[in-house]
Amino acid sequence: MDLVELSIERIAYSQSQNEAFVLILHEPTSDLKLPIVIGAFEAQAIALEMDKNMIPPRPLTHDLFKIFATTFNVKVTKVIIYRLTEGIFHSNMICEQNGVEHSIDARTSDAIAIALRFNAPIYTHKHILQKAGIQIPGQIDTIETTISPTLDYPEKQETPKEKSRFEHHSLQDLKRMLNDCVENEDYELAAQIRDEIVKRESSL
Repeated sequence: MDLVELSIERIAYSQSQNEAFVLILHEPTSDLKLPIVIGAFEAQAIALEMDKNMIPPRPLTHDLFKIFATTFNVKVTKVIIYRLTEGIFHSNMICEQNGVEHSIDARTSDAIAIALRFNAPIYTHKHILQKAGIQIPGQIDTIETTISPTLDYPEKQETPKEKSRFEHHSLQDLKRMLNDCVENEDYELAAQIRDEIVKRESSL
């Protein structure tokens, strides 16, 4: 299969919304980054697992999933980001129980949070990375891992207004805007513009 492995590079604060964060995945061979907008709860779950020194007083939802799965001899072996549709990444968790493999559909943010807890690799298809990956130079501020375990925000959903905000811009304008957003480190808007570019180029 044409799968490429991704690593978690960092989590950045959203510059435009208080309840959103940008998870940046990295593919080292091409040096492309895959920014994914996620909610505060999922950002917290990923950040806490990345920082092994931060242990919540009681299991979070993704920790509870691992405890439940381990109890019944289920192991998550990998996560595959297999589709990008209208700005939404779709993922499968590949699980194994008693030598039998199962594929479970999951939100990408949840799948990655769970993959970390099983030390499972994260993959995507080359054509998704080529369409949605962007070059991000330099460093950006990472998320603080001291966020409260009581935060419980849903994953950001795109509103009708956001879906149409780029309709008056040409494809060339969008590509120029994407470069400007990367230079200004506005990765949430960059991800939205990238998704609009992918959608238009797919319809050509």
